[in-house]
Amino acid sequence: MEDNYFDKNPQKTTFFYVAIFFMVALSFLGIGVDLTEYFQKTDINIPVWYFYLIFAVDIIGLLSIVGIYFYRKIGVILFPIAILFHFYLHEFYLSTMLYSDLFTLFSYVALGLLAIIPKWNFFK
Repeated sequence: MEDNYFDKNPQKTTFFYVAIFFMVALSFLGIGVDLTEYFQKTDINIPVWYFYLIFAVDIIGLLSIVGIYFYRKIGVILFPIAILFHFYLHEFYLSTMLYSDLFTLFSYVALGLLAIIPKWNFFK
């Protein structure tokens, strides 16, 4: 039985580019919140080590999108983990719930996986 769901062509589609762009744009929402907190760290009394951790998670999230763009399975797996960890850090250390992280995860499942799954055979 032939599997018709997966693409036979490894070329990236317009929808794939749109999904990647959307994930990058939503990731920058979280980075923007982190930068805002960084510039207000003395006012809201956040320790400096927290920013090393949160910006490292932001970089991992962006690198996982680059991995998705270059058809790497590790990027597909690492992106939602990074976003969940980012959400957890904000919730645990700052007692703030970031709706941008939830929306990023929702968009990843709704848009990202619709663009990724048909190309899954080409991921390494």
